[in-house]
Amino acid sequence: MQDYKDVLSEILIDAESLQMRVKELGAQINADYASEDLLLICILRGGVPFMVDLSRSITVPHMMDFMAVSSYGAGKRESAGSARVTLDLQTDIRGRNVLLVEDIVDSGHTIAAVLQMLETRQPKTLKVCALLDKPERREAQVDIHYLGFTIPNKFVFGYGLDLDEYYRNLPFVGVVDLEKYDPSF
Repeated sequence: MQDYKDVLSEILIDAESLQMRVKELGAQINADYASEDLLLICILRGGVPFMVDLSRSITVPHMMDFMAVSSYGAGKRESAGSARVTLDLQTDIRGRNVLLVEDIVDSGHTIAAVLQMLETRQPKTLKVCALLDKPERREAQVDIHYLGFTIPNKFVFGYGLDLDEYYRNLPFVGVVDLEKYDPSF
């Protein structure tokens, strides 16, 4: 694997801006669910750092659960256009306030499929909280109720988003220099 510094063209969102926005989202969620119970559902793996930080900013009582949904593969930058659940929830969401936490909404196909599936389980409410939105790539309609940042159509990594499954741990969101990036490295 190449060192990320060799393929980083720019830092799109720095660590301080990320943390400040996550706290703002937490405050907004606290206000909206002030007298409610809340279930955060994280889409693995990219959403983990975001959900952990977001959870620390949410003071209303809440639980967490996880789903793994496959639509991207290592080295691929395009959505497959379909979603396959590889790890399902352990929690019954019937009658619960559910907040689906996602790292990035790109084409929208994956999140739209997950929302459709979760709706059949009859939650009280079902909303989306996404760290990043790439509206230029949208092919499926998705309502994002809590949004961190709108970004341009660039290949990004860091803060949960991977570069061939590496560098999810970076505290910032960076842009890959496609001229220097070698996926076979």
